[in-house]
Amino acid sequence: MKYRLRSIFSSIQGEGRHTGRPATFIRFAGCNLNCPWCDTHKHTREMLTISEIMAKVGKLGNRTVVVTGGEPTVVIGLKDLLQALKKGGYWLALETNGTRNIPEIEMFDYVAVSPKYFYRSRYAEETMVRKADEVRIVAEDEVMVGFCRQMRARITASDYFISPLDEQGKIHYRRAFNLMLRLNAKPKTGGEAPWPPWALSIQTHKVLGLK
Repeated sequence: MKYRLRSIFSSIQGEGRHTGRPATFIRFAGCNLNCPWCDTHKHTREMLTISEIMAKVGKLGNRTVVVTGGEPTVVIGLKDLLQALKKGGYWLALETNGTRNIPEIEMFDYVAVSPKYFYRSRYAEETMVRKADEVRIVAEDEVMVGFCRQMRARITASDYFISPLDEQGKIHYRRAFNLMLRLNAKPKTGGEAPWPPWALSIQTHKVLGLK
C-alpha cells in the first residue's frame, strides 16, 4: 500500500505547548475540508510505502514525529503506519481539524485539535474529537467568541490557544490578540474568567521563515 503525501520534512513545532521542539512532519495530502484561507497545499506530491516513509523519517533524525495534513484522520491505512512509527520508538503527535474522531487517536502521545469556524456546522457531537491535549483555533474573525467557547466546552484539553490567520502572507496578529482578550474577560453576567486562560500561539515557524 502507498500513502498520498505532500511532504516529509524537518522543522520546529511552531505552535502550541511544544513550540520550538525539533520535529519531523509527515504531511499527508487531501483533506475533508476546504478552508478558503488555508496556507497548506493539499495536492499529492509523492506516493510512498510504509518502508519508504520510515526510511525518510529515519534520515531526518528527530525523535518527535508530527502527523499532519491535509487531514490525517481521512488517511486509509493510518493505523499500520502508526504502528510502524511506534515500533521505531518515535514520539507521535497528531494535528487534526477535529471533525472526525477515530480509534487510532489513542496511538498518539499528543493530540492537537484545530476546529475551523468556517466549517462550524461540521462539528457534530457524535463524530467530532471530544478529548485532546490542546485546542488551537485560528482567529478567522473577531466574532468567533461563541464558537471558541462552544469548542472549549465540547473538547476537554489542558491548553487552549488562539492562532493568527495567515491570509496570503498577511498574518493577522492583532485580530488573534483581541479575540484572546475577549475570551479571557470575566463574563458581564458574573462568574470567573476561564482557567487555564486562552493563550496566544504566534506560529514561530512563520516568524523564522521555516516550513
